[in-house]
Amino acid sequence: MKARHLISFLVVFLVWGGQALGGSQVLDDRGQTVALASPPQRIISLYGGLTEVLAALGLAPRVVARTQGDDCLKGIPTVGTHLQPNVEMILALRPDLVVQGGVPKGLPALKRLEAEGIPVAMFAPRDFPGLFVVIQRLGVLTGQSQAATTLVRAMQEKLEEVARRVAGQKPPRVFYEVRYHNLLAAGQGSLVNDIITRAGGQNILKSPQKLTAFSLEALIQADPEVYIIQQGPMNRSPEDIYARPHFQELRAVKQGRVLVVEESLFSRPGPRSAEAVEQLARFLHPQAWGLEGGCGIKGGGPGT
Repeated sequence: MKARHLISFLVVFLVWGGQALGGSQVLDDRGQTVALASPPQRIISLYGGLTEVLAALGLAPRVVARTQGDDCLKGIPTVGTHLQPNVEMILALRPDLVVQGGVPKGLPALKRLEAEGIPVAMFAPRDFPGLFVVIQRLGVLTGQSQAATTLVRAMQEKLEEVARRVAGQKPPRVFYEVRYHNLLAAGQGSLVNDIITRAGGQNILKSPQKLTAFSLEALIQADPEVYIIQQGPMNRSPEDIYARPHFQELRAVKQGRVLVVEESLFSRPGPRSAEAVEQLARFLHPQAWGLEGGCGIKGGGPGT
Protein backbone atom coordinates (compact mmCIF):
# COMPACT_ATOMS: atom_id res chain seq x y z
CA MET A 1 0.00 0.00 0.00
CA LYS A 2 1.47 3.38 -0.99
CA ALA A 3 2.33 5.79 1.83
CA ARG A 4 -0.30 8.38 0.90
CA HIS A 5 -3.02 5.72 0.66
CA LEU A 6 -1.94 4.35 4.04
CA ILE A 7 -2.22 7.80 5.59
CA SER A 8 -5.71 8.21 4.15
CA PHE A 9 -6.75 4.85 5.55
CA LEU A 10 -5.43 5.71 9.01
CA VAL A 11 -7.21 9.04 8.99
CA VAL A 12 -10.50 7.38 8.07
CA PHE A 13 -9.95 4.87 10.87
CA LEU A 14 -9.03 7.43 13.52
CA VAL A 15 -11.33 10.28 12.51
CA TRP A 16 -15.08 10.19 12.28
CA GLY A 17 -18.10 12.09 13.45
CA GLY A 18 -20.30 15.09 13.10
CA GLN A 19 -18.47 17.72 11.11
CA ALA A 20 -21.54 17.91 8.90
CA LEU A 21 -23.52 18.78 12.04
CA GLY A 22 -21.02 21.41 13.15
CA GLY A 23 -19.05 19.18 15.52
CA SER A 24 -16.13 16.78 15.32
CA GLN A 25 -14.58 13.88 17.16
CA VAL A 26 -11.36 11.91 16.84
CA LEU A 27 -9.45 9.24 18.68
CA ASP A 28 -6.29 10.55 20.32
CA ASP A 29 -3.17 8.47 20.93
CA ARG A 30 -4.50 7.19 24.25
CA GLY A 31 -7.41 5.70 22.35
CA GLN A 32 -9.70 8.27 23.99
CA THR A 33 -12.53 9.93 22.08
CA VAL A 34 -12.19 13.71 21.90
CA ALA A 35 -15.46 15.34 20.87
CA LEU A 36 -16.14 19.02 20.23
CA ALA A 37 -19.49 20.58 19.43
CA SER A 38 -17.81 23.35 17.40
CA PRO A 39 -14.27 24.39 16.38
CA PRO A 40 -12.30 25.51 19.47
CA GLN A 41 -11.61 29.22 19.87
CA ARG A 42 -9.30 29.02 22.92
CA ILE A 43 -6.61 26.36 22.57
CA ILE A 44 -3.77 25.62 24.99
CA SER A 45 -0.79 23.66 23.66
CA LEU A 46 1.35 21.71 26.11
CA TYR A 47 3.90 20.62 23.50
CA GLY A 48 6.00 22.73 21.19
CA GLY A 49 5.56 20.54 18.12
CA LEU A 50 1.78 20.77 18.39
CA THR A 51 2.04 24.54 18.79
CA GLU A 52 3.93 24.65 15.50
CA VAL A 53 1.29 22.49 13.82
CA LEU A 54 -1.50 24.75 15.08
CA ALA A 55 0.36 27.82 13.81
CA ALA A 56 0.96 26.15 10.43
CA LEU A 57 -2.80 25.48 10.19
CA GLY A 58 -3.47 29.21 10.61
CA LEU A 59 -4.65 28.84 14.21
CA ALA A 60 -2.08 31.02 15.99
CA PRO A 61 -4.72 33.62 17.04
CA ARG A 62 -6.66 30.87 18.84
CA VAL A 63 -3.71 29.58 20.89
CA VAL A 64 -4.00 31.32 24.26
CA ALA A 65 -1.13 29.65 26.16
CA ARG A 66 1.93 27.47 25.75
CA THR A 67 4.51 25.82 28.01
CA GLN A 68 7.86 27.16 29.19
CA GLY A 69 10.55 26.24 26.69
CA ASP A 70 8.10 26.36 23.78
CA ASP A 71 9.71 28.94 21.48
CA CYS A 72 6.75 29.16 19.09
CA LEU A 73 4.17 31.95 19.44
CA LYS A 74 6.12 33.99 21.97
CA GLY A 75 4.15 36.66 23.76
CA ILE A 76 1.31 34.47 24.99
CA PRO A 77 1.10 33.18 28.59
CA THR A 78 2.99 30.10 29.73
CA VAL A 79 1.36 27.47 31.93
CA GLY A 80 4.23 25.54 33.50
CA THR A 81 6.28 22.92 31.65
CA HIS A 82 5.25 20.06 29.41
CA LEU A 83 6.22 17.69 32.24
CA GLN A 84 4.35 19.66 34.92
CA PRO A 85 1.64 21.87 33.45
CA ASN A 86 -0.07 24.21 35.91
CA VAL A 87 -3.67 23.00 36.02
CA GLU A 88 -4.97 26.04 37.92
CA MET A 89 -3.50 28.45 35.36
CA ILE A 90 -4.94 26.40 32.52
CA LEU A 91 -8.41 26.38 34.05
CA ALA A 92 -8.25 30.15 34.63
CA LEU A 93 -7.68 30.66 30.89
CA ARG A 94 -10.94 28.81 30.07
CA PRO A 95 -9.71 26.73 27.11
CA ASP A 96 -12.10 24.75 24.96
CA LEU A 97 -9.29 22.40 23.85
CA VAL A 98 -5.96 21.37 25.39
CA VAL A 99 -3.44 19.40 23.34
CA GLN A 100 -0.49 17.51 24.79
CA GLY A 101 2.47 15.72 23.21
CA GLY A 102 2.31 12.31 24.81
CA VAL A 103 4.48 12.99 27.87
CA PRO A 104 3.63 10.30 30.47
CA LYS A 105 4.50 12.56 33.40
CA GLY A 106 1.89 15.01 32.18
CA LEU A 107 -0.97 12.50 32.27
CA PRO A 108 -2.13 13.30 35.85
CA ALA A 109 -2.66 16.92 34.81
CA LEU A 110 -4.65 15.82 31.77
CA LYS A 111 -6.93 13.70 33.92
CA ARG A 112 -7.54 16.63 36.25
CA LEU A 113 -8.45 18.83 33.32
CA GLU A 114 -10.82 16.22 31.93
CA ALA A 115 -12.44 15.92 35.35
CA GLU A 116 -13.16 19.65 35.11
CA GLY A 117 -14.83 19.17 31.73
CA ILE A 118 -11.96 20.43 29.55
CA PRO A 119 -11.54 18.49 26.27
CA VAL A 120 -7.98 17.12 26.10
CA ALA A 121 -6.25 15.44 23.15
CA MET A 122 -2.90 13.66 23.49
CA PHE A 123 -0.84 13.04 20.36
CA ALA A 124 2.53 11.24 20.35
CA PRO A 125 3.80 10.60 16.80
CA ARG A 126 7.03 8.61 16.50
CA ASP A 127 7.38 8.60 12.72
CA PHE A 128 6.16 10.51 9.70
CA PRO A 129 3.02 8.43 9.05
CA GLY A 130 2.01 9.03 12.67
CA LEU A 131 2.80 12.74 12.38
CA PHE A 132 0.67 13.08 9.26
CA VAL A 133 -2.29 11.45 10.99
CA VAL A 134 -1.86 13.79 13.97
CA ILE A 135 -1.92 16.82 11.66
CA GLN A 136 -5.09 15.53 10.00
CA ARG A 137 -6.79 14.88 13.35
CA LEU A 138 -5.90 18.36 14.58
CA GLY A 139 -7.32 19.70 11.35
CA VAL A 140 -10.58 17.89 11.97
CA LEU A 141 -10.85 19.04 15.59
CA THR A 142 -10.18 22.66 14.74
CA GLY A 143 -12.20 22.92 11.54
CA GLN A 144 -9.05 23.20 9.41
CA SER A 145 -9.15 19.90 7.53
CA GLN A 146 -8.23 21.42 4.17
CA ALA A 147 -5.27 23.29 5.65
CA ALA A 148 -4.12 20.04 7.29
CA THR A 149 -4.35 18.17 3.99
CA THR A 150 -2.35 20.91 2.25
CA LEU A 151 0.35 20.85 4.94
CA VAL A 152 0.67 17.06 4.84
CA ARG A 153 0.89 17.07 1.05
CA ALA A 154 3.69 19.67 1.08
CA MET A 155 5.66 17.64 3.64
CA GLN A 156 5.15 14.42 1.67
CA GLU A 157 6.38 16.09 -1.51
CA LYS A 158 9.56 17.23 0.23
CA LEU A 159 10.16 13.72 1.57
CA GLU A 160 9.57 12.22 -1.87
CA GLU A 161 12.08 14.61 -3.42
CA VAL A 162 14.71 13.63 -0.85
CA ALA A 163 13.94 9.94 -1.43
CA ARG A 164 14.52 10.35 -5.17
CA ARG A 165 17.87 12.04 -4.60
CA VAL A 166 19.26 9.53 -2.09
CA ALA A 167 17.95 6.43 -3.85
CA GLY A 168 20.80 4.00 -4.49
CA GLN A 169 23.21 5.78 -2.13
CA LYS A 170 25.00 3.70 0.49
CA PRO A 171 23.55 4.62 3.92
CA PRO A 172 26.27 5.68 6.38
CA ARG A 173 26.00 4.46 9.97
CA VAL A 174 24.78 7.33 12.16
CA PHE A 175 24.80 8.07 15.89
CA TYR A 176 22.44 10.76 17.19
CA GLU A 177 23.45 12.37 20.49
CA VAL A 178 20.49 13.57 22.54
CA ARG A 179 22.66 14.50 25.55
CA TYR A 180 26.40 14.32 26.09
CA HIS A 181 27.07 13.90 29.79
CA ASN A 182 25.46 10.59 30.78
CA LEU A 183 25.35 9.87 27.05
CA LEU A 184 21.81 9.52 25.72
CA ALA A 185 20.98 8.57 22.14
CA ALA A 186 17.95 8.36 19.85
CA GLY A 187 16.64 4.82 19.44
CA GLN A 188 14.37 3.18 16.89
CA GLY A 189 11.20 4.43 18.60
CA SER A 190 11.85 8.10 17.84
CA LEU A 191 11.01 10.43 14.98
CA VAL A 192 14.77 11.03 14.78
CA ASN A 193 15.18 7.41 13.64
CA ASP A 194 12.73 8.02 10.78
CA ILE A 195 14.53 11.25 9.88
CA ILE A 196 17.87 9.42 9.70
CA THR A 197 16.42 6.62 7.58
CA ARG A 198 14.63 8.93 5.14
CA ALA A 199 17.77 11.05 4.82
CA GLY A 200 19.62 8.00 3.56
CA GLY A 201 21.35 7.00 6.81
CA GLN A 202 21.26 4.05 9.18
CA ASN A 203 20.76 4.53 12.91
CA ILE A 204 23.36 2.40 14.72
CA LEU A 205 21.04 1.99 17.72
CA LYS A 206 18.75 -1.03 17.50
CA SER A 207 16.88 -0.33 20.73
CA PRO A 208 13.09 -0.01 20.19
CA GLN A 209 13.01 2.79 22.77
CA LYS A 210 12.75 6.46 21.92
CA LEU A 211 15.78 7.34 24.07
CA THR A 212 18.56 4.96 25.08
CA ALA A 213 21.46 5.36 27.51
CA PHE A 214 24.74 4.53 25.76
CA SER A 215 28.21 4.03 27.18
CA LEU A 216 31.38 5.49 25.73
CA GLU A 217 32.76 1.98 25.40
CA ALA A 218 29.77 0.87 23.33
CA LEU A 219 30.04 4.00 21.21
CA ILE A 220 33.72 3.40 20.44
CA GLN A 221 32.97 -0.23 19.58
CA ALA A 222 30.08 0.79 17.28
CA ASP A 223 32.33 3.42 15.63
CA PRO A 224 29.70 5.41 13.65
CA GLU A 225 30.58 6.99 10.32
CA VAL A 226 28.51 10.10 11.11
CA TYR A 227 27.98 11.73 14.51
CA ILE A 228 25.03 14.10 15.03
CA ILE A 229 24.80 16.35 18.09
CA GLN A 230 21.53 18.02 18.94
CA GLN A 231 21.71 21.40 20.64
CA GLY A 232 18.76 22.63 22.68
CA PRO A 233 17.08 22.24 26.08
CA MET A 234 18.28 18.64 26.54
CA ASN A 235 21.82 19.43 25.39
CA ARG A 236 22.23 23.16 25.93
CA SER A 237 25.96 23.61 25.56
CA PRO A 238 27.44 20.41 24.15
CA GLU A 239 31.17 20.23 24.68
CA ASP A 240 33.27 20.43 21.53
CA ILE A 241 33.43 16.82 20.34
CA TYR A 242 37.00 17.32 19.14
CA ALA A 243 38.04 18.14 22.71
CA ARG A 244 36.22 15.28 24.45
CA PRO A 245 38.39 12.50 25.89
CA HIS A 246 38.51 9.37 23.68
CA PHE A 247 36.10 10.74 21.06
CA GLN A 248 39.04 11.23 18.69
CA GLU A 249 39.02 7.45 18.28
CA LEU A 250 35.70 7.60 16.42
CA ARG A 251 35.75 7.35 12.63
CA ALA A 252 33.20 10.17 12.36
CA VAL A 253 35.45 12.51 14.33
CA LYS A 254 38.61 11.50 12.46
CA GLN A 255 36.91 12.21 9.13
CA GLY A 256 35.12 15.38 10.25
CA ARG A 257 31.68 13.86 9.71
CA VAL A 258 30.10 15.65 12.68
CA LEU A 259 26.94 17.73 12.44
CA VAL A 260 25.40 19.93 15.15
CA VAL A 261 21.64 20.34 14.66
CA GLU A 262 18.78 22.26 16.25
CA GLU A 263 16.96 20.07 18.77
CA SER A 264 13.55 21.57 18.05
CA LEU A 265 13.95 20.86 14.34
CA PHE A 266 15.00 17.22 14.67
CA SER A 267 13.44 15.98 17.92
CA ARG A 268 10.12 17.84 17.91
CA PRO A 269 7.55 16.25 15.56
CA GLY A 270 5.96 19.10 13.65
CA PRO A 271 5.60 20.87 10.31
CA ARG A 272 9.38 21.43 10.02
CA SER A 273 10.30 17.76 10.38
CA ALA A 274 10.56 17.24 6.62
CA GLU A 275 13.07 20.11 6.54
CA ALA A 276 15.20 18.14 9.02
CA VAL A 277 15.26 15.21 6.61
CA GLU A 278 16.47 17.40 3.76
CA GLN A 279 19.10 19.10 5.95
CA LEU A 280 20.52 15.77 7.06
CA ALA A 281 20.33 14.23 3.58
CA ARG A 282 22.36 17.11 2.17
CA PHE A 283 25.02 16.42 4.80
CA LEU A 284 25.02 12.62 4.37
CA HIS A 285 24.87 12.66 0.55
CA PRO A 286 26.11 16.05 -0.70
CA GLN A 287 26.77 14.61 -4.15
CA ALA A 288 23.02 14.08 -4.58
CA TRP A 289 22.67 17.89 -4.53
CA GLY A 290 25.71 18.53 -6.69
CA LEU A 291 27.87 19.54 -3.73
CA GLU A 292 31.55 18.68 -3.47
CA GLY A 293 31.42 16.98 -0.09
CA GLY A 294 30.06 17.03 3.46
CA CYS A 295 31.69 19.49 5.82
CA GLY A 296 32.42 18.62 9.43
CA ILE A 297 30.97 21.07 11.94
CA LYS A 298 33.49 21.34 14.76
CA GLY A 299 31.74 22.36 17.95
CA GLY A 300 30.05 25.76 17.91
CA GLY A 301 26.38 26.37 17.13
CA PRO A 302 23.93 24.41 15.03
CA GLY A 303 25.28 23.32 11.66
CA THR A 304 23.47 23.51 8.36
